[in-house]
Amino acid sequence: MSESLRVALAQLDLLVGDVQGNLTRIVRAARSAQSEHRADLTLFPELALSGYPPEDLLFHRGFRVQTDRALQQLRQEVPQGHLVVGFPEYADARIANAAAVISDGQIAAVYRKFELPNYKVFDEKRYFHSGGEPTVLTIKGFRVAVLICEDIWVSEPARRARLAHAELLVVINASPYERAKQNEREMVARARVRDVGLPMVYVNTVGGQDELVFDGNSFVMDASGTVVMRAPPFETGVFCAEFVRESGAVVPRPGVIEPELSEEASVYDALVLGVRDYVNKHGFPGVVMGLSGGIDSALTLAIAVDALGADRVHAVMMPSRYTASMSLEDAAEEARLLGVKYSVLSIEGMFNATLATLTEEFKGLPPDTAEENIQSRCRMLLLMGLSNKTGRMLLTTGNKSEMAVGYATLYGDMAGGFAPIKDCSKLLVYRLAAYRNSIRAVIPQRVINRPPSAELRAEQKDSDSLPPYEVLDPILAAFIEEDLSVDEIEARGFDRATVGRVLDLVKRNEYKRRQAPPGVRVSRRAFGRDWRYPITNGYRR
Repeated sequence: MSESLRVALAQLDLLVGDVQGNLTRIVRAARSAQSEHRADLTLFPELALSGYPPEDLLFHRGFRVQTDRALQQLRQEVPQGHLVVGFPEYADARIANAAAVISDGQIAAVYRKFELPNYKVFDEKRYFHSGGEPTVLTIKGFRVAVLICEDIWVSEPARRARLAHAELLVVINASPYERAKQNEREMVARARVRDVGLPMVYVNTVGGQDELVFDGNSFVMDASGTVVMRAPPFETGVFCAEFVRESGAVVPRPGVIEPELSEEASVYDALVLGVRDYVNKHGFPGVVMGLSGGIDSALTLAIAVDALGADRVHAVMMPSRYTASMSLEDAAEEARLLGVKYSVLSIEGMFNATLATLTEEFKGLPPDTAEENIQSRCRMLLLMGLSNKTGRMLLTTGNKSEMAVGYATLYGDMAGGFAPIKDCSKLLVYRLAAYRNSIRAVIPQRVINRPPSAELRAEQKDSDSLPPYEVLDPILAAFIEEDLSVDEIEARGFDRATVGRVLDLVKRNEYKRRQAPPGVRVSRRAFGRDWRYPITNGYRR
């Protein structure tokens, strides 16, 4: 019986639907794990061959053929050693979220995920049939049980593995990022290992997939619940852990424990990775975006440059009669500090021409949001023109607070291909700006200090239309992320009339959010795949 088992954790950035490309990445990592790390067992993430989540691609017959073929190719291309690889298993009319255990080029076992999540961003019961039987294999004398992601969020799968005489739990995952998620994962893992008295290896995928970002943060935990190794967040790589037998028990040897990031650092890194992968996986040469001199566009510009490099980012200032000289100066300074291509294109001529065309239609009506929104839509025409001409994708710059209450212009500043800070409240935007400046100052301090304004009319400020963000953001978080009622939010010390007004704005503007571009999810509940609010409804608070 061997005295040690070396387990490699392959933390990979995979692409949904790119079965052949994913196979290439898996083969490369498997060979690296065996040659460079001397791994006995290499673990790959949940649904690694297909990418996660494959969604309705699973129903395509051609997709089934590709994944079946890729699994057979993997057996041939890595004929030695032991691998655990996530893949969709097709059996007649059923599909399983499965893990293949490949030993010396042969499929030694297939484990099928027991607990299928169907909440938040997860919709696995739409696609998969649940498994149930434990899979425990002996590898170099160590009895290893395979589990998949949600299986450890309940007690039964680990207990079944223990009853099947497992000595080590290996868990393959596609667990998306959200704020404070790593702490929650490790708490759940700690409960499971203490339930069964076994150590655990947890490997997670990394990378951006539409609204989701996967942060890696793979780890090893001993049977007492202590993390003894943690891989770096938001980075691909192959990381190795070694297990030995001491007094009859399997024990992990201590490894490198990467520190957890601060909340601001982890959110910022998630946004950067989400933008990078969305742009690159879609094959865009770069991005174009409006730069207003305000904090939202300043933060978005910094994220875009950190994600793609300055040479792939084009910032455009589009002043009108209401644009303050401070905004012009600050936008130019932001572009200079980050080294991007910078253009100034006035919308005044377009705005005047549009007003002239509508003179008779608007006759006798006082100026209002119609004129304000025309300015925003003029800017959209310029940005989309540049996007079409250059092939660069348009980034939008709106934040979650604005999206929640509809403080944005449909077919104006909401138009674009991707919305990096869509799930960041205004208060979080300020925190992220301060964090980015702590690395290197790229956002002028007076941009952070000045009262926010859309600059669509004279002397306009956000506070003219909205409660202060210190009041608005906690109310929104309570309603959107916690599902609290007006009574419950009022009990937290907020004015009832203000709460009611804010919640009415959220409900009234669902039609806008349905037409917004996707953006990176960083909260417990983002507008998008885990927010399914009816546009037409008669609910009254």
